[in-house]
Amino acid sequence: MIKTSLFALQERETKLNKLGDVLSVMNKHIDFAALAAEIDRVVPRPSKLKGGRPPFPTELMVRVLLVQQMFNLSDEQTEYQLLDRLSFQRFVGLRDSSQIPDRTTIWTFKERLVVAKASDRIFEAANAQLSRHGYVARGGQMIDASLVPVPTQHIGRADKAIVEQGATPLDWSPAQRRQKDTDAAWVKKHGKSYFGFKLTTSTDVRYKLIRKIAVSTASAHDTLHLESVLDESNTRRDLYADKGYTDKEREVRLKQQGWRPHIQRKAKKGKPLSACQEKRNNRISKTRVRVEHPYAALEQMGGKLLRSIGLARAELHLSCKVATYNLRRLCYLIEAGISPLRSRVAS
Repeated sequence: MIKTSLFALQERETKLNKLGDVLSVMNKHIDFAALAAEIDRVVPRPSKLKGGRPPFPTELMVRVLLVQQMFNLSDEQTEYQLLDRLSFQRFVGLRDSSQIPDRTTIWTFKERLVVAKASDRIFEAANAQLSRHGYVARGGQMIDASLVPVPTQHIGRADKAIVEQGATPLDWSPAQRRQKDTDAAWVKKHGKSYFGFKLTTSTDVRYKLIRKIAVSTASAHDTLHLESVLDESNTRRDLYADKGYTDKEREVRLKQQGWRPHIQRKAKKGKPLSACQEKRNNRISKTRVRVEHPYAALEQMGGKLLRSIGLARAELHLSCKVATYNLRRLCYLIEAGISPLRSRVAS
């Protein structure tokens, strides 16, 4: 016989807290009001003079975006889960509300951010939370890049030539113009072809928090963005990167600027690395390998998938994704008792 109770909802929430609700932990440590205030400053809310139903509060929509990124949800699935899932309703602040942001509301909010080019400001506002808790960049930084595929686009050779010139073929219908991703590009890696974009990051060695990012087409070479993502605020001038970033001229330039580059050496055809170079690569790898942990976390949150079209939307999506990772990592560091002044290297 199934037991019924007038206090079933409260009992479920109590048990949810005991099991460990990651969203309730984030609610305890993250200042979402500050995030919302920064977005309102960059992207002012629609004027009430236009009439109609007032938009949902910005803080509520910021929480919706975080849930969407953390659990890799489409706009449609986000709407459904907000209707169905207790932990989401409680975190967003809709537990007793009869209104839920639908898929169109979520899409419209994100489009406002895209049009205002607010991706960088959102990422910076999230990282301000890290500094507020004392987790400044320490121990040097690790540079790496990852491909982010999008659904394959089939464009004829003649149309491709027109697109590469920055134009749109005249015979494309309005539907084709909306659905064709002319910003994404093809690239071959390890003998396999990928279509999409590339995310380049700078991650601090101490806490494995991502401090700088750059989003580009997949065909852009990794080395193009190394200097653009260097974090000047890091307390150490050491930077670590794999052999894909080998460039002697740039290393000389970086040293002249006060950086200490630790970039693995690449063997040339018919000229294998010496024992000394192999030993140096292994030494660098022991530190550089830590950069793979954030990428693994991003992949668990669906970081290897884009549901949008165009570079501007990709920048917003990946900025929000990385910001979500950082906020979640921050909460882990706090809950694990890893003080900003304690331990040389966080787990």
